[in-house]
Amino acid sequence: MSDGVTMDKIVSLCKRRGFVFQSSEIYGGLASCWDYGPMGVELKRNVKNAWWRSMVEERPDVVGLDCSIMMHPTVWKASGHVDSFSDPLVECKACHQRWRADQLETQACPACGGELTEARNFNLMFKTFMGAVEEDAAVVFLRPETAQGIFVNFQNVVSTSRKRLPLGIAQIGKSFRNEITPGNFTFRTREFEQMEMEFFVQPGSDEEWFDYWSKERFEWYKRLGIREENLRLREHAMDELAHYAKACVDVEYLFPIGWSELEGIANRTDFDLKQHATWSGKDLSYFDSVTNERYIPFVIEPSAGADRSTLAFLVDAYTEEEVEGATRVVLKLHPTLAPIKVAVLPLSKNERLVPLAKDVHDRVRKRFVTEYDDTQSIGRRYRRQDEIGTPLCVTVDFDSLEDGQVTVRDRDSLAQIRLPIDNLVDTLAAKLSGEAFGTDSLWAGARM
Repeated sequence: MSDGVTMDKIVSLCKRRGFVFQSSEIYGGLASCWDYGPMGVELKRNVKNAWWRSMVEERPDVVGLDCSIMMHPTVWKASGHVDSFSDPLVECKACHQRWRADQLETQACPACGGELTEARNFNLMFKTFMGAVEEDAAVVFLRPETAQGIFVNFQNVVSTSRKRLPLGIAQIGKSFRNEITPGNFTFRTREFEQMEMEFFVQPGSDEEWFDYWSKERFEWYKRLGIREENLRLREHAMDELAHYAKACVDVEYLFPIGWSELEGIANRTDFDLKQHATWSGKDLSYFDSVTNERYIPFVIEPSAGADRSTLAFLVDAYTEEEVEGATRVVLKLHPTLAPIKVAVLPLSKNERLVPLAKDVHDRVRKRFVTEYDDTQSIGRRYRRQDEIGTPLCVTVDFDSLEDGQVTVRDRDSLAQIRLPIDNLVDTLAAKLSGEAFGTDSLWAGARM
């Protein structure tokens, strides 16, 4: 974690630069509900795209799925959510605040010190009604996880994809949990987005694949810029395991609130497919034509939160630096994740500069997500781009009118290079792909 970064600083930056806003803010907000602003929606979309690229598009053994949020109520009976998806709830007899009993260190209310009630189980699923009549027969649930939609579609995917096991089925989508004590900004909310993959394997090979996916998911965060010292793998003790799990390991990140779960990788065994086969009466076994065997596959599940991942990338990228006696706040996001890849900044709004600057912008935006900004001083515009994590800024100045060249500024090193406009797009592509921003035969400009 960056030195000195606090959740308050992250929340302030998110509001100031358009990453995250309080939901329904003009009405006083709604607890633990958040809206992603112009920069936040791009960042979160880039996180999801990077996950999808790594988990689906670059692999021959994984396909995608997008399931309905509302499913047949029996799905949740078969999965165990109706009977056991609950947390122990206590209430303060004095101030009436409610708490999760398993997260309290004492038997007194954390808010006022009052006496607490006996714990009772509180089901975390959101219940609603389908149709015009609110009666028991019309009860449906907002899904608390995306995994069950994958399990009930297992046979559909196997028969239509024409793929053999091992086979992964991936999904990104919204889930809903009526958490008793949500909080810590976007870390724990009642509405959240999951990036899940169920990897179906032959029984007996599950431990090997569990180890593979634990390491692979840990490395994914490193490849996208999170520092290794802020990541760790934590294996669950036997008394922590969910009822369906043979083993589970968490990828944890050092948030400002301490080490907390970023992603879970679980060996779910054959529990889910067996449950749905029993409750539905359908055959969910798999016939392996190579070994001439029929079996219920085991499942390895890497399950990540898109919101938590986005928050972790924000926290890890947040940096405060002293530059020429002033504090510079910069988000050192991996270029793959940066909301804006390139900013085009004319030195001023001078009518001679604007046409050329807009021509440069037109060239660049055909290839990259860009922003054109000619408001305020160039120094203030650089500072804004630093705070939203833009890797490269292109400045069009009065010399550009004479020599047909522009200046490119690197966010992290603050080095500047000057090059012909005709070479700009290719140079930007190379730099965004990781080419070093050297200044050997070029020049370094002011560190703004």
